[in-house]
Amino acid sequence: MQLLLFNAFNGLIQGVFYALMALGLALILSLNSVINMAHGGFLVIGAYLAYTLSPYLGFWGALIVGPLLAGVIGLVVERGLIRPIYKRSDPLYSLLLTFGLALIIEDLTRTIWGAQGLPLEVPDIINSPVSETYFFITGYRLFVIGITAAASIGLYLLLRYTLLGIRIRAGTRDLETTAALGVNIYKLRALNFGFGCLFAGLAGVLAAGVLGLTPPMGNSLIMPSFVAIIIGGVGSLFGAVLGGLLIGLAAGIVTTYYPAASEAVIYLMMLIVLAVRPRGLLGEEGLFE
Repeated sequence: MQLLLFNAFNGLIQGVFYALMALGLALILSLNSVINMAHGGFLVIGAYLAYTLSPYLGFWGALIVGPLLAGVIGLVVERGLIRPIYKRSDPLYSLLLTFGLALIIEDLTRTIWGAQGLPLEVPDIINSPVSETYFFITGYRLFVIGITAAASIGLYLLLRYTLLGIRIRAGTRDLETTAALGVNIYKLRALNFGFGCLFAGLAGVLAAGVLGLTPPMGNSLIMPSFVAIIIGGVGSLFGAVLGGLLIGLAAGIVTTYYPAASEAVIYLMMLIVLAVRPRGLLGEEGLFE
């Protein structure tokens, strides 16, 4: 039983990282209509920048500044690379562009910080087990869950009750009408893309405290994050979070009984959801609808 709880909790933590990534991906996909294959690269950027800044700002300062810098870099990337392809209706252009960008980010990371793994030091005050029996439940892992919940609620409140959020939601419904009402849709898309990259950066910093830092660390999270969106339902932010948590938990449980299938179960869940409910669990009933 303890082994099952151990693997299930580890899977839940992995699902939290999927959920944060999926939130950013869902934001970008809904308004920018970009399949952002470089999302894992922005996770890496946030994590490595936090690692570089932590000796100067401490862990807490790096936790804030790292994701913010990832968001700012996302703004720059959107302005210089993504914006010119908005007029191309074929999504293949954005997919290929961001895929190439992901490879560039990984190579730059390896060149600047090296190919070897690096540790992100977490304060001892939150890195110790909260129970002798359940040694795998540490304060940091509970902190990760709390930060993810707070970030998700914060994003919900932003989209529901601020002018920027209302404009983003309006843009996801009808971008042309939103532009006709005087909203600068280019600035709106840039800010939205930046927000999405900020969530990727936050996932990177939090994941680094558990998994450590490696240049390809985003690769293992990007595809399950897309699966989370599909399972939860495209257009539903709550669905993206739910999908991430479900696949993480399922993978953790399956690891207990058949470790070789821990990754396959993620895609099996996607297949079942698509067969039974093609729009996803909360598709067309989520935050954007």
